[in-house]
Amino acid sequence: MEPRPEVQEKEGSRRQQQSDTGLQTFKLVKYFSFTSLGVILVFTMILSWIISNHARRVMLEQSEEYVLLLAENINQQVFRRFVLPAVVRYGNIALSNPEQFDNLDRIVRGLIQGLQIDSVTIYDSRVNIISYSTVSELVGVKDKGGSEYAEALKGKANSRFSYSGSVFSLLSVSPAIRCQLRAYIPFRQVREDGESGEVIMGVIEIVKDLSRNYASIINLQGRIITVSAAVMAVLFLVLRTIVSRAGRIMESKALERLKLEEKLNQTERLAHLGKMVATVSHEIKSPLGIVRSTAEILEKRIQKVAPGNEHLARIIVDEAMRLNNIVVEFLDFARPQKMNMEPGRINAILDKVLAFISPMVREHQVEVVAELEPDLPDLDMDAEQLYRAFLNILLNAIQAMEAGGSLYVGSSSGDRRRIEIVIRDTGMGMDEDKLTQIFKPFFTDKSKGTGLGLAITKNIIDAHAGEILVESRPGQGTTFTIHLPAV
Repeated sequence: MEPRPEVQEKEGSRRQQQSDTGLQTFKLVKYFSFTSLGVILVFTMILSWIISNHARRVMLEQSEEYVLLLAENINQQVFRRFVLPAVVRYGNIALSNPEQFDNLDRIVRGLIQGLQIDSVTIYDSRVNIISYSTVSELVGVKDKGGSEYAEALKGKANSRFSYSGSVFSLLSVSPAIRCQLRAYIPFRQVREDGESGEVIMGVIEIVKDLSRNYASIINLQGRIITVSAAVMAVLFLVLRTIVSRAGRIMESKALERLKLEEKLNQTERLAHLGKMVATVSHEIKSPLGIVRSTAEILEKRIQKVAPGNEHLARIIVDEAMRLNNIVVEFLDFARPQKMNMEPGRINAILDKVLAFISPMVREHQVEVVAELEPDLPDLDMDAEQLYRAFLNILLNAIQAMEAGGSLYVGSSSGDRRRIEIVIRDTGMGMDEDKLTQIFKPFFTDKSKGTGLGLAITKNIIDAHAGEILVESRPGQGTTFTIHLPAV
């Protein structure tokens, strides 16, 4: 069969577009190769300067992080090794006491020994005065803390650099190279768990001289500028390869974008389908309720007029209830309810579900073994939704044991951060193919049902920031394991 003319036309257009794309890529390679040398020569100095400045910024940021971390360590050690013992021994902190001052000085100098720290200063939180410093001349000086001190008092650690000199210092045509870092961190109380408290007792200032490191960066700048010209000349030789590879990458990205757009369109179609399902289900629900109530009235009247035939109306009532349950499932899946989270006990929900299914358990000759660990931590949960999730799983388990069997329900807390619920049956089990699809909407291997029960269950567990795992083998039963985070 010959392809239709419009199909041939579309295929030809597609090939023409591919050809045009290849031609444009070739032109781009040719143009870029012959013009790049001049551009590279012009921007070599600029690029080298940017790279060296970036290296300098990285060095300064790393030094800043190091000093702030050191300040935090000093905060912890001084509070634990000086403040607490001083309060216990003397009743208060008074650095005017030589013994207290010497104890603090010994601790601080021990912490900064060998770390190339110029000075450590502690400001009072009530008055802008230096209560302690490794530079003895600064002790007692007032109003030396600036805006950084004020920021630290508000609970915000900060730092500033002061430096001079540049790559031209190598030619002795600019000021000498100098760089100094000053970091300010709130001196906080430390809680028993090791975390910093809210009370700010003062401000710690750490001064570190980075002149040697800064000089090394300046020297690096000079070397980069010298070497970059040679490197750029080599780069010119590989430009064709780079541009060609870039073209392939761009083409790959374009194909990936098309696939993503296709997935997005599919998601939008599913969203529209969900809206349609919700609308149709809502429209069916009202007349279905009328049918049910009318059938119940007819049942009562038939019982009086024609006894023995009222079961016909009862069939309508039962089927209307079954259809109503199906509609409710569609509505819940299309428009998930908002979770009403409150602290509660998971065992109370499990007990309630087990009590509800007890008649069905006896009818199917299923033995229930419940091992619920007492004193489990509370969960932040929607009790009604979790009840429904556990009920869906238990009903499936009972239905899987048509000839009877054993049903195990257990709850435990492996650690204090989450609770584990295990539901295990000895039913028919599932193969791997079914196991990968049981949480998909509308998947079911039963003659009745919508296939939404486990999909809704998974949505409920996910909404509780939990996870649900399934293990099953044909003829060996199924195990559902649910993990939920504790409060």
